[in-house]
Amino acid sequence: MNLHSLLQKRLAAGRPVRVGLIGAGKFGSMFLSQVPTTKGLEVAAIADLSPDRARAACRAVGWDEARIAATRITDDAIAMIANSDVEVVVEATGHAPAGIAHARRAIQQGKHIVMVNVEADVLAGPLLAREAEKAGVVYSLAYGDQPALIFELVDWARACGFNVIAAGKGTKYLPEYHASTPDTVWGFYGLTPEQARIGGMNPQMFNSFLDGTKSGIEMAAVANATGLTPAPDGLAFPPCGTHELADVLRPGNTGALHHAGQVEVISSVHRDGSQVRNDLRWGVFVAFEAPNDYAARCFQEYGVVTDPSGRISVLYRPFHLIGLELNVSILSAALRGEATGAATGFRGDVVSTAKRDLKAGEILDGEGGACVWGKLMPAAASLRMGGLPIGLANKVPLIRDIPLGAQVTWDDVRVDDADPAYRYRREMEAAFA
Repeated sequence: MNLHSLLQKRLAAGRPVRVGLIGAGKFGSMFLSQVPTTKGLEVAAIADLSPDRARAACRAVGWDEARIAATRITDDAIAMIANSDVEVVVEATGHAPAGIAHARRAIQQGKHIVMVNVEADVLAGPLLAREAEKAGVVYSLAYGDQPALIFELVDWARACGFNVIAAGKGTKYLPEYHASTPDTVWGFYGLTPEQARIGGMNPQMFNSFLDGTKSGIEMAAVANATGLTPAPDGLAFPPCGTHELADVLRPGNTGALHHAGQVEVISSVHRDGSQVRNDLRWGVFVAFEAPNDYAARCFQEYGVVTDPSGRISVLYRPFHLIGLELNVSILSAALRGEATGAATGFRGDVVSTAKRDLKAGEILDGEGGACVWGKLMPAAASLRMGGLPIGLANKVPLIRDIPLGAQVTWDDVRVDDADPAYRYRREMEAAFA
C-alpha cells in the first residue's frame, strides 16, 4: 500500500495529515493511542459530548499534557468539522442520526469522512457515498473494524481472478441470544453486573454485540460495499472452525450457505453451547473458488486447504484490532484518495424485529435494547415490507401490537416526519429502490 512512505513525504513537506475525531469512546481511544507513534499524522481537534471525558481518554492512552493542550477539544462537532486545518473527519459516535448529520456536514465542507459509525452507514451509507463522490471527497468504512477488513479480503480475491463464494466474520452465537436485554446480557458473557460496571462496559452496547444486531449491521455494510448479498432469511450463524470453513461455506450446503456470493457470520459455539474447535470468533474470512482446473491443481501443489472438490478455499484473518488500525483508512483517504470500503448500492438492510410480544404504546429503545433486535435482510425485501431500520428504532412509540419474532414496519410506529435522519433515510430508499 505504501501508505507509510507516502506519509513520510507529507511530513517532510511540512504538511502532516490532520484529523478531527468525533467521539472519544473505546474506538476513538484506541485510535488516539496510536497517534504519538505515527509521525506525520496529527489530531487537530476532538469533539465529544464531554470534553473532560475526552481529555481523560487522551491521558488514559498515554498522551502527555503538551499534546493534550495543543489539541482543540470541544463539544461542538459541527464547528470542529468547519476548521480549516481538519483534512479528515473520523465519525466514531455510534449514534446513527448524529453520524449522518456529521458525515453530510463534512462532505459539504470538502473533508474526507471515515465512518466508524457503521450504524449510520447501514442506515444511509449508499446515499452518503454518492454525495461524497459528487463532492470529490472520500467516504470510507473504518479499517480495523470487521466490514473494512472483509472488504479488503473480497477485493484481494477478485483482483486475483477468483470468484467469491462467501465472506464474513466470526462471533459467538446461540439462538437464545436474540431475546437478550441489557438486564440479562452479563450472564451470557459470564460476568456479574458489578464486574461490568467496574470495567466501564455499556450493557446496551454489549447487548447489541450479543443479540445478533451488530452482526446484521456489519454484514449489511459488507453487502452494500462488495455486491455480495444476504440469504433470504438473513444470517444462519453456522458453527464452524477455520479447519472446516472451505467445506462448510460452499453453495448448496443447507444450513450454512444459501447461494454463491453471500455474506454470512459463523459461530464460535455449537448449538449445545460447546466450543467450536479452531473458532474464528474475532476474525474475518473470504471463501473463493478456483476458476479453472489449473488453478485448482495449484491449490493442491501449494498446500491450500480446500473443500472435497479441491476448488473452494478460504483465506481468513484470525483477529481485528479495531481503532488501533484506523490509520489505514485515514491515510488511504488523505494520501491516495481511496476508501477502505464504501457502499456502492443498497443490498442489505437491518430491520427491527420483536424480542417479545410488544404492545401498542410501548416506546422502542433502539439497538441493543429490550424491545427489538436487528435482523439482516435483503434490501429489496425490507423495502417491500416497509421495514423499520434498527438505526431509527429508538424513542419511537408503537401504534400496533407486534408479536414475538415479527418485523416492525414504518406503519407500526409513529415517527417524526421532520426528523432529518428519517427524511434522509427515506430519500436513500427512494434513490436506491
